[in-house]
Amino acid sequence: MASFIIEGGHRLTGDITPQGAKNEVLQIICATLLTDEEVTVHNVPDILDVNNLIQLIRDMGVSVSKLGIDSYRFRAAQVDMEYLGSDEFLKKCASLRGSVMLVGPLLARFGKAVISRPGGDKIGRRRLDTHFIGIQRLGASFRYDEERSAYEITAPHLTGTYMLLDEASVTGTANIVMAAVLAKGRTVIYNAACEPYVQQLCHLLNRMGAQIQGIASNLLTIDGVEQLHGTEHTVLPDMIEVGSFIGMAAMTQSELTIKNVSHQHLGIIPESFRRLGIRLEQRGDDIYVPAQDTYEIESFMDGSIMTIADAPWPGLTPDLLSVMLVVATQAKGSVLIHQKMFESRLFFVDKLIDMGAQIILCDPHRAVVIGHDHGFKLRGGNMTSPDIRAGIALLIAALSADGISRIHNIEQIDRGYQDIEKRLNAIGARITRI
Repeated sequence: MASFIIEGGHRLTGDITPQGAKNEVLQIICATLLTDEEVTVHNVPDILDVNNLIQLIRDMGVSVSKLGIDSYRFRAAQVDMEYLGSDEFLKKCASLRGSVMLVGPLLARFGKAVISRPGGDKIGRRRLDTHFIGIQRLGASFRYDEERSAYEITAPHLTGTYMLLDEASVTGTANIVMAAVLAKGRTVIYNAACEPYVQQLCHLLNRMGAQIQGIASNLLTIDGVEQLHGTEHTVLPDMIEVGSFIGMAAMTQSELTIKNVSHQHLGIIPESFRRLGIRLEQRGDDIYVPAQDTYEIESFMDGSIMTIADAPWPGLTPDLLSVMLVVATQAKGSVLIHQKMFESRLFFVDKLIDMGAQIILCDPHRAVVIGHDHGFKLRGGNMTSPDIRAGIALLIAALSADGISRIHNIEQIDRGYQDIEKRLNAIGARITRI
């Protein structure tokens, strides 16, 4: 198990460029299984979750060529369907949350799929009902093998239908869309997720020959086609990294320019940080964060305490609430952070309390943060990263703290952030990997 040793209290300065979006590229890689032609993908981040998925589809027989630092060519001309039933395949799926999105493409093209209960972050229940119910509506049959903890899914023919999703699940929507593009007839998906990740997937599929209408809305109409062909795709910058760097600049009172952020795809993220009092400017496609000695949390118009909560797109992504909670610890004022989606994601706040933060954990979903207004710095601490987003939040806290901090289990951070210590050290951080 690797660790970071962080010497806090150093201001950052300069430019930093976000990596490709993790949540998008996992969907895109799975979608390459829908054709036997070449699909070239650019701006692929070099992170554990992505690398593990690439290796998994290699093991499935997909030809993968690395064309450059962040460009890959995929060709799924000969997929080894027997490998899908092996214990090795199921074990790899169990450790990789994104593997669940293999189900839609495999069913659409080959009529069967096997998947173990996927792993990933320990942040509470992450249901697969939306995936499975939607795919069942298209005509698939499911059987759960208790002995192997695996789902066996078959679908000799997929047929389009109308469905109203029980929740606007991003990965659930992606899985259903990938199954529906090769189904016979028309599929209508209401209450579909419409995050930029899903939009990018739909644009990719349309370039491959799919017929998807309603992109960027929660009502998708998909007319099935006989087959898809190859194409080329560039992954968006990771909006979670953009938000993480905004929070990092504010916490460390640093002047920072975040380059090439694809501002039109950031949605409410910049405004949410402005609600915490953080000044930021759009300069072309960059975001400039000036050094601020203090930032003050807004109140609602009636004077009540500000509440920041996650919501389906175009609401605030839940992946940034951990960062915003940490940033609020050094703000002037108080804020209620309401994490609606995952009931275990706020449990890392006890580590921040140990560092001197004033936080009241009301219940598994809500925490009140009383800001120090930089009048009292956090203390360096010894902590363990429970998931990707809490990991980066703890790293931000450590960068702003007095003294030395140690963060264990940084493999969780590596799952979502590429060479994070090298990139931050280049702009003034003091982080050592042990």
